[in-house]
Amino acid sequence: MKIAPTLKSVPTGPDVASKPTAAEFFAGIGLVRLGLEQAGLSVVWSNDIEPAKQEMYEGHFGKDDGHVFKPGDVGKVKGSDMPSNLALAWASFPCTDLSLAGWRRGLSGSESSTFWGFTNVLDEMGQDARPPVVALENVVGFATSHGGEDLATAIRELNRLGYSADVLTLDARRFVPQSRPRLFVIGALNPPADEPVPNSELRPDWLLAPFGDPSLRTHRAKLPTPPPPLTSGLSDLVEQVAPDGWWEEKRRDAFLGSLSPMQAERLEKLKAQANVTYRTAYRRTRNGKPTWEIRPDDISGCLRTARGGSSKQAVVEVGNGAVRVRWMTPLEYARLMGAGNYTLDNLRSNQVLFGFGDAVCVPVVSWLAKHYLVPLVLGSLQTRTALKLAVVNG
Repeated sequence: MKIAPTLKSVPTGPDVASKPTAAEFFAGIGLVRLGLEQAGLSVVWSNDIEPAKQEMYEGHFGKDDGHVFKPGDVGKVKGSDMPSNLALAWASFPCTDLSLAGWRRGLSGSESSTFWGFTNVLDEMGQDARPPVVALENVVGFATSHGGEDLATAIRELNRLGYSADVLTLDARRFVPQSRPRLFVIGALNPPADEPVPNSELRPDWLLAPFGDPSLRTHRAKLPTPPPPLTSGLSDLVEQVAPDGWWEEKRRDAFLGSLSPMQAERLEKLKAQANVTYRTAYRRTRNGKPTWEIRPDDISGCLRTARGGSSKQAVVEVGNGAVRVRWMTPLEYARLMGAGNYTLDNLRSNQVLFGFGDAVCVPVVSWLAKHYLVPLVLGSLQTRTALKLAVVNG
């Protein structure tokens, strides 16, 4: 099975100045930058409010004279702070108020409302200076938050700024063995022509509501079919850990004792096999009792920020009559986000788990940028205007 390669930042060189430039809001540890630069863009400006993430960002990329990292609240960023001639602005604004695991306060919530700080910057940049392409990234719960009204509101705001909007979903599982579906909104000042069939794999039925809303200006770019979802691969990315890195017997037995009968039976079958396999597990609370739930496949569950015990994944090694359990390592987090070469030296474990659990999978960004964002920036996607002229002249 082929796993997407890990990526490092594109080196600077004489050709960097000629590349289309991008800004990343809510940059985190810079995984969006890795993906965009892999596709041929040059990220010249970044912003994030978390000092621990900035530390990781600068520890990996270094401090480059051609790049500006502006720390702090996006609400304090001004349009005048932005570099000129930007081709793309990317915003992975917080998902806390949009996620099914959160409070569902939507775009009015204290964290997800930072979306308005981003669009305020675009507004202040003015019609002639704002980038021709913007990209929003968030959890798929964005599509259903407040009955779909939050997504419609975001598109309406992009429309106000002159952008037509496309909406699609892409799962990291198509590139790495991690289940991580995400929603993307692509705004274009000069939108491409519509794909003839709206409900492709990238725009399933549950995501079609914005396209049928006459109050919204939308488009549907024709894109290639992404790779099929992986069905295995976690075992290939597991880090080899010393014996003392695994849980002691008492803790392991408590883990096993919390499993439901169905999960215990499944684990026993794997234990009886001659080969060793790996699974991931989450800790849940069921009927007021803490329990562990193990994924049935060789795929990781969605990585999350390590702010609580239930958000951390454990790795289960099973086979040859034995079972071992431990927490997932920082390197495994990095590998599952398509960034196995990321600089992890001298970092705290929870800092790394927090940084990667809150990030965007690198090959997802790279695929989207290569097939959509960069062609849109360069004008190589057929636009509606060109299509209308072709019909008239035809």
